[in-house]
Amino acid sequence: MLDDLLAFLDTERDAVIDLQRELTAIPALGPDNGGPGEREKADRLKVLLAAMGLPEAREINAPDPRVPCGHRPNLVVVMPGADTSRTFWVISHLDVVPPGDRTLWRTDPYTLAVEDDLVYGRGVEDNQQAVVSSILVARAIAAKKLLPPINYGMLFVADEETGSKYGLDYVASHADGLFTRDDLFLVPDFGLPTSEMVEVAEKSMLWLKIIIEGRQCHASTPEEGINTLSAAALFIIKIPKLYDKFSDKNPLFHPSNSTFEPTKKEANVENVNTIPGRDVFYVDCRVLPHYDLDDVLAAIRSFGNEVEAACGVTISYEIVQKEQAAPATDVEAPIVRRVMDGIRAVYNASPKPMGIGGGTVAAYLRRHGYPAVVWATLEHNAHQPNERSSIAKTIGDAKVMTRVLFT
Repeated sequence: MLDDLLAFLDTERDAVIDLQRELTAIPALGPDNGGPGEREKADRLKVLLAAMGLPEAREINAPDPRVPCGHRPNLVVVMPGADTSRTFWVISHLDVVPPGDRTLWRTDPYTLAVEDDLVYGRGVEDNQQAVVSSILVARAIAAKKLLPPINYGMLFVADEETGSKYGLDYVASHADGLFTRDDLFLVPDFGLPTSEMVEVAEKSMLWLKIIIEGRQCHASTPEEGINTLSAAALFIIKIPKLYDKFSDKNPLFHPSNSTFEPTKKEANVENVNTIPGRDVFYVDCRVLPHYDLDDVLAAIRSFGNEVEAACGVTISYEIVQKEQAAPATDVEAPIVRRVMDGIRAVYNASPKPMGIGGGTVAAYLRRHGYPAVVWATLEHNAHQPNERSSIAKTIGDAKVMTRVLFT
């Protein structure tokens, strides 16, 4: 049974190209990226899936008055298995980002180009490689008229590129009964060309804007002012103390420690002979998930109190982004073991469970208690001009998914 499916997938090069061409031609840009949303792409995908003889797609629509149809579509397609109480879910997203500077593209970003093993176009990797891989699995099951051991579910979500409020976050919160604790969840939206990264955990993320206000004056009479640049400098050199305060390490991550780095600095005065009365800088914190971000904020504010006392400035804070990490997926969870076994068999690679410094949509599943893995075999060029995807790796990832389902 498994060998028949894998052999069928080896013949699917033309199907990969045809599906990528259809999907690339529809720029599914969300309203935050200046587009009408995913409705047209979802409708076209429903037609393509129906033509393959797959079960009818169910829609879980998230209301959004900013788009012409008034909602953002999330499509669910389930192929029943012998055990209908459990489902292996492959979750991919329909939306893409804008192409950016078109002069940097060698071809039209919305017209698929094919060169040997690679296809080019906006969205071909992020996230159409995953969309296509998941469909190839369903095509193989339908073509061979096989009954999977458990249900095979494909979920095509909206709004991944701009926060997932209308995508997986909405689905996980509103689709009662869609998921169970015994389901298997794979999100093929991050990975390495080697196929060896199996993401099971994320660091918490805090981006903080720090505003320092004093009194502007002429540089020849500094006693008449309060120099906010000096205060900012004093504050900035205190930030590395966070490394000592939150010093734990976790080998799942690289780097294994939390990181706390001053980054962006806004301009203050335009001329050399003026003491600035307002300075603004930012701190990027990627924090191991067992730490509470409120404790990190409290530590930073304590540094600010010291600077206010020393320099006579007033300091305020604005949270640009604050995301407490979801619980990690257990490295011994069935989905982790099955994905890694599949990678070894298909790619002859040495996968390992890992954590990353940023967030993925798997967090919306993990917060609801669903163990999820983020993995794919990607060229790692999402959002870039001349975005590309490997046909062979699209098929290879479909083979891994097939092994997860059938073993």
